[in-house]
Amino acid sequence: MTSILLAIVIGAAFGAVLDRIGATNPNWIGGMLTLRRLHLMKTILLAIGTGSIMMFGGQMLSLVDVGHMSVKAAYVGVFIGGLMLGAGWAASGYCPGTGVCAAASGRKDALFFIAGGLLGAAAYMATYPAWKASGLLDDFAGGKVTLGSVPGASYDGLMAMSGDLLGIVLGAVFVLVAFVLPDSLVGERQSVEVPAE
Repeated sequence: MTSILLAIVIGAAFGAVLDRIGATNPNWIGGMLTLRRLHLMKTILLAIGTGSIMMFGGQMLSLVDVGHMSVKAAYVGVFIGGLMLGAGWAASGYCPGTGVCAAASGRKDALFFIAGGLLGAAAYMATYPAWKASGLLDDFAGGKVTLGSVPGASYDGLMAMSGDLLGIVLGAVFVLVAFVLPDSLVGERQSVEVPAE
């Protein structure tokens, strides 16, 4: 019961932060994807970079147990699904997490986004046997692999370099990019806000 309550508290706090930084506003997301308003991109890069440094640093200091981490297998369907998610994100202005947070903040358009996502998931489940038979879900590149080798992990690294060290370096690069990235790369910065509907 405690873990469920903790998950609810952390989820609510994360949703509040997403709303506060503008991730629940499709105009902000559209501005980010068209490189006109990079505030949100900078926030995302900073969060990923900081999280990466803390996670892999904690792993090196034996504060984080690698056994709790899950690596998904690489297969063609992942890349196709990623392209579809990106196209849907650009068209709607929402990704799954931000869409739910936007609905909680009162945006009615987010309800249609959520309904579309659920219908898409249902269609995938109904057609799963055909996708499985097509070979698009077959592992390649060794299946469950990471860029660097992580001691004690049950999966291989593509390079002999320490996965922990590589995670810290990539995290530092993300943090650096977050600080040097300008507010806009294309045209004038837009300041139009759209209230919750």
